[in-house]
Amino acid sequence: MTTTEAGATVPSEEAADIVVTDHDRGIHGYHKQKGEHLKRLRRIEGQIRGLQRMVDEDVYCIDILTQVSASTKALQSFALQLLEEHLRHCVADAALKGGAEVDAKVEEATKAIGRLLRT
Repeated sequence: MTTTEAGATVPSEEAADIVVTDHDRGIHGYHKQKGEHLKRLRRIEGQIRGLQRMVDEDVYCIDILTQVSASTKALQSFALQLLEEHLRHCVADAALKGGAEVDAKVEEATKAIGRLLRT
């Protein structure tokens, strides 16, 4: 935040570069990485299809479990990246705006972290 000559407080240029959300228009913190995320999810989808194929072909149980572990880790990694983007953009944006939205975004993120820890 910076203060103008008139004494008004406005977001600094640095903050404007960091916060790139506009939830009212459906723009979320991950929108710049959307293509990367979709590519990653397609790769994970391929891993899951591979699991189906392994079961269909009666592959050894341990080999399937190894692949399940890899798929699970890939999803967890994706979830953590998405959570980081949520914190950096959506929560940071709410903090700049102030008000009750900050508490709501922090609570929302806390619950999401709790769900991730239970998996």
